[in-house]
Amino acid sequence: MRSFSFAFLLFSVPVLAAEPITGRASVSDGDTLIIRDTKIRLHGVDTPESAQLCQDAAGKDYRCGQKAALALADRIGDATLSCEPRDTDRYGRTVAVCWKGSEDLNGWMVAQGYAIAYQRYSTEYLRQELTARALKRGIWAGTFDPPSDWRRAKRANGVETRPEAARPPVATLKSSAAAGACQIKGNISAAGAKIYHLPGTRDYERTRLNEASGERMFCSEVEARAAGWRAPRG
Repeated sequence: MRSFSFAFLLFSVPVLAAEPITGRASVSDGDTLIIRDTKIRLHGVDTPESAQLCQDAAGKDYRCGQKAALALADRIGDATLSCEPRDTDRYGRTVAVCWKGSEDLNGWMVAQGYAIAYQRYSTEYLRQELTARALKRGIWAGTFDPPSDWRRAKRANGVETRPEAARPPVATLKSSAAAGACQIKGNISAAGAKIYHLPGTRDYERTRLNEASGERMFCSEVEARAAGWRAPRG
């Protein structure tokens, strides 16, 4: 009985989560930092690339990726961070939520408008994104290309280069998970209006997307609206 009890206890011990990574951090870009030689990709967020240009409220170009990186570095300062690992990407980077004291830095970047919620993989920071957009903070004060679209167009001839692209995306809503795919069509009209079409609606079947012009698929209406698309009128 003693040996049986020991075996039962041995195999009933829960698997422990990965230990937090703690220390002072240096910033590589707006969603990547390094702590003691460990490269960390911020979970659930996506920031403009270092060379990416956005337009401010006056329509003037500025380096929004560079601004995001500087904002993150300023927010961190000399503080000791604690990063909770969530995953490891194909390049060996740790995907994590990083905390400065009680502040979730991932969420802070999105709430201030320096990053968007990376809804293709997580909806964890969608609330912060909708708040930033409503208050026109950061990149939401003007216009910008979603970072993943910018990467497709500028870096890989239509193929996203982020390491996360190697992992299957998670559904952004239960309805999209049930459908098995992102099925909302984001069309751009001849007049430049960004309009999304739901499956089963009048123009859905005849709508053909041209990704080279910026048209795209969405997984939810929330995602489409957050990216600047609207529902058809009438």
